[in-house]
Amino acid sequence: MLRALVYTTLFPNSMQPLHGSFIAERMRHLLPFVDMSVVAPVPYFPRINVNQRWFSFAEAPHVERFAGFEVDHPRYLVVPRIGMTTHGFSMFAGSLPQVWRRLRAADYDLIDAHYIYPDGLAAVMLGALLKKPVVVSARGSDINLFPKFKAIRPMVRQVLKRADAVIAVSRPLKDIMIELGCSPEKITVIPNGVDPVKFSRQPWADSRRKLGLPEDRPIILSVGHLNENKGFQILIEAAALLRRVRPDVMLVIVGEGADRARLERHVRRLGLQNQVALVGARRSEELGAWYSAADLFCLASEREGCPNVLLEAIACGCPVIATRVGGTVEIVQSPSLGTLVERTPKAFESAIDQALRRPWDRAAIAAHGQSYRWDKVANSILNVYTHVVAKHEN
Repeated sequence: MLRALVYTTLFPNSMQPLHGSFIAERMRHLLPFVDMSVVAPVPYFPRINVNQRWFSFAEAPHVERFAGFEVDHPRYLVVPRIGMTTHGFSMFAGSLPQVWRRLRAADYDLIDAHYIYPDGLAAVMLGALLKKPVVVSARGSDINLFPKFKAIRPMVRQVLKRADAVIAVSRPLKDIMIELGCSPEKITVIPNGVDPVKFSRQPWADSRRKLGLPEDRPIILSVGHLNENKGFQILIEAAALLRRVRPDVMLVIVGEGADRARLERHVRRLGLQNQVALVGARRSEELGAWYSAADLFCLASEREGCPNVLLEAIACGCPVIATRVGGTVEIVQSPSLGTLVERTPKAFESAIDQALRRPWDRAAIAAHGQSYRWDKVANSILNVYTHVVAKHEN
């Protein structure tokens, strides 16, 4: 078996079990073919409970077994003001002892990093020092956003130049990386996947009863981390516009994040307490019922790589409305799956109203969604690993 050391800040941990679950899923389906351990750096923060998000980093154990994997959580220094320009270097310095120890215990064939910057920069530095090939996966903001910063752009380009192989979760990300100077031959497009056991079509009425949702109201669902990029404020404003023609429509938002209080204030300001519900985060095992209970799924992101929530909704037979960004264009390939719209409340209001008027073949939508399987993704990843290791050995 190949041995891979997975290096990423996105891996979940016991304090943040929902963080980066898509990476844990990809790894879980690779397990029959690849022996893997994880080094998942977390920012250093003193054990002072003054900020819940940062305190959860402090509480993360230095070593743990999580999701079936042995995980190290080395600390790296986050410098105020200077910010992200130092993260890749401090991540490298903070995690070198643990990576060195891992390699002494087991001779890994490669390092598999997720996120081009800062994780990817630290990974290629580790690979150069320890003479191991490095595969880096681009996931979204690391390519859509970070290269726009003058100080970070050269470091992103260095990662793309020095990595042995690059995986893009969508073709638009590949195109941007080529513009940044990455050799096209290095890049393989491998979208995210879905687990057909967790995400499959469930009876609509049963799902609503199970979740305590009304059976006499159209329900619009959105799922994600509550931040500005995901555009929940746009969906709330669309719900306000819909009230004129569809006063019974209900918007349900699943997720947690720094924007929760601001979104709740927005709901109260618009008088939408009976139309909008923020129900908090839910484990991935529970989400299938939410997708199955919804009439429509909406995603109003400003940037995306390959949004898993769209794949999950479609696999559960739920039609989707999303902004035309990143990998959404590749996922919503046909009007039979949903609609791509401009990122405005009016565009979402109009698309939702039209979508609620038309019949949808939810069985056909689910059948299409089931084609995005993690085992297919794992097979493609294994091909990249094998090629990189063979090239390194020659």
